[in-house]
Amino acid sequence: MFLGFVAFKLGILATLSFLFAWAWTPFVSHLLAKYRLGKHIRDEQFAPIYSKLHKAKESTPTMGGVLIWGTTTVIAFLFYYLSVVIPIDFFKNLNFLTRSQVWLPLGVLILAALVGAVDDIFNSRMIGPRGGGLQMRHRLLIYTAIAGIGAWWFFFKLSWDTLHVPFLGDFTIGWWYIPFFMFVIIATAFSVNEIDGLDGLAGGTLFPSFGAFAAIAIMQGKYDLAAFCVVIIGALLAFLWLNIYPAKFFMGDTGSMSLGITLGVVAMLTNAALLLPIIGFLFMLESLSVIIQVLSKKLRGAKVFLSSPLHHHLEAKEWSEPTIVMRFWIISWVTALVGILIALADRGFH
Repeated sequence: MFLGFVAFKLGILATLSFLFAWAWTPFVSHLLAKYRLGKHIRDEQFAPIYSKLHKAKESTPTMGGVLIWGTTTVIAFLFYYLSVVIPIDFFKNLNFLTRSQVWLPLGVLILAALVGAVDDIFNSRMIGPRGGGLQMRHRLLIYTAIAGIGAWWFFFKLSWDTLHVPFLGDFTIGWWYIPFFMFVIIATAFSVNEIDGLDGLAGGTLFPSFGAFAAIAIMQGKYDLAAFCVVIIGALLAFLWLNIYPAKFFMGDTGSMSLGITLGVVAMLTNAALLLPIIGFLFMLESLSVIIQVLSKKLRGAKVFLSSPLHHHLEAKEWSEPTIVMRFWIISWVTALVGILIALADRGFH
């Protein structure tokens, strides 16, 4: 497939994804408001600093992530069925729903999104401990099961048991591939969920991450996977238009958890999981800040950060919300570019 046509295909799909997401945004906003699916802010007793900083955002509609995964699902199936019903080259070439590259990431995107939607509904209805939705152990169990399905698919259906180490080559790790896969998926999902705490922060950092893996997929000739990534990017752009400060609605777990899991699966499909901590450096940093905070409170009885994750600490240090978000966006673009350059250098090295 000529790269010129690939660029045309990706451009068309990204544009259509953006326009479709933009078109049904008013409908999503209306539904979220109508059914009062607003964000519940944690009680001041349990999170005093966070509550003080974000109390004004109480009841802002959440579950906006449905705009992203809903658009991606519609675009994927639309061109698949158009290529079947109207078998002309144009629709066949725009179809990217293939078994080897897209079935799994699209499947986990939808499955994780539905679980996240339930969590968001529970949160808005103040169901669960402290009115915060599903308990952490329940969420961990559910997403571990989803990661397990993905690991099974890779290991037994696709016969993958090889890990690529940049500049060193491929290493067969046998059944260790299963726990490694599950760790990558779960860690990425919860890390993206951690960064989803300020207006435009998660969406703006996910954009270059999916862009980087789209570029890596193109390098590997996985054009359908690249198309899947750019469709997500197109929907993210439409979402960000209303999610930047002050946000009209939030992504919610239906967006952050599903996109985090999907990003991890894409990293595994490109065999570039070891580039994920670079491309998604901020996701890792946010998770580390939470882990350090929890361990410090348990072991030392004292906090390291004023509030965690890191972006809330910076808020408590009186950084403005737009300043934090913009600087994190800049960092995410730089780390995504570094990841692409390493991938390019690695290909040249071999």
